[in-house]
Amino acid sequence: MVEETDGGYAWGRLALTLLIALTVNAGMWAIIVIMPAVEAEFGSSRAGTALPYTLTMVGFGLGNYLIGHAVDRFGITRALIAAASATAAGYGLATLSQSIAMLSLAQLLVGFASAVGFGPLIADISHWFARRRGIAVAIAASGNYLSGAIWPMLLAGVLAESGWRSVYLVMAGVTLVGVIPLAFALRRKVSETTRDAAEQASTRFARSAGLSPRSLQYLLGLAGIGCCVAMSMPQVHIVSYCVDLGFGPAVGAEMLSLMLLGGVGSRILSGLLADRLGGVRTLLIGSGLQCLALFLYLPSGGLTSLYVVSLIFVLSQGGIVPSYALIVREYMPAREAGARVGFVMMATILGMALGGWLSGQIYDLSGSYALAFINGIVWNGLNIAIMLWLLWRSTPRPPRKPSPDLGPPVPAPM
Repeated sequence: MVEETDGGYAWGRLALTLLIALTVNAGMWAIIVIMPAVEAEFGSSRAGTALPYTLTMVGFGLGNYLIGHAVDRFGITRALIAAASATAAGYGLATLSQSIAMLSLAQLLVGFASAVGFGPLIADISHWFARRRGIAVAIAASGNYLSGAIWPMLLAGVLAESGWRSVYLVMAGVTLVGVIPLAFALRRKVSETTRDAAEQASTRFARSAGLSPRSLQYLLGLAGIGCCVAMSMPQVHIVSYCVDLGFGPAVGAEMLSLMLLGGVGSRILSGLLADRLGGVRTLLIGSGLQCLALFLYLPSGGLTSLYVVSLIFVLSQGGIVPSYALIVREYMPAREAGARVGFVMMATILGMALGGWLSGQIYDLSGSYALAFINGIVWNGLNIAIMLWLLWRSTPRPPRKPSPDLGPPVPAPM
């Protein structure tokens, strides 16, 4: 119902959702801030120091799916309270760590619990918008990037003055104080009438595609792995790539910041576009531009051209992941949104993890990033092919003309 969705309450709820996402998503980024200090304290290798981050991402991926299930069953408020408490507990356990292994286990919990601020929150806010769902999902998803851009700067002073354990104690307190009170403000649920209307709309789309929700979920998961293996090449390796080209790590760090901050604008633009074109077409546009950027990275050897190509990449990649949430809501039952969105988000995170590792392996074997970019282009092509196929299946076609041999015309899919 329009009276319940897209109204003043929905936009106010979106603002609270963004604040929660800004806070709880810090669990994904805090480990990056403290990695140099951890390496110095434990005397670990660079690979060993990266292990806590790896387990953070493993937990983050699993949390998107499993907490999404919990949101479908118990609602977002209970999920947020439990996840915020678990995130704070993970921070606390991390401060007691006496080895990289102990810190890595604590980070697994932090990553798992902080995932509530991504897929589960996105799924929840999607119920409150119909006409403007695209921009609402994009704003909620931007909380992840904004958190990565804001918290490292805010925590840098605490790290320099008091050490990384103090950073984690601060974040434990901020998470509890900042998330739990806001969670109670999200107790209201959409009415059964609104939910039923969403179910009917998604059923029409699903019939047109001719796929069961489970089949479509797995197909979207494969597409998500494909696009994020491609996406990870510039995001994970841009600093090293700039060093190889002779520009130094500072330039690479600037480009990484450009990707994070520019990704916020990209997500907002894609959300506005999705409200007009739908999730599949919006994702196709973003994936196509990302593929173009990967092609352009190959001949880009100058600093100016590298910035230009990175800008093209930024404009494309930010809106890709939120588009999956929109496709899930367009084609799958509303009552299963948390689990379905969470599964696809988990697949995209696995794609980022696989792509970052695979690009490094290709570099070690070939001695350059050229083949790694080509590998990303191939995976990106898989994503584009799946989306084109889904779009073709979902596009109504005119009925066939009657034929004396074939009998009555076959109706077009709904």
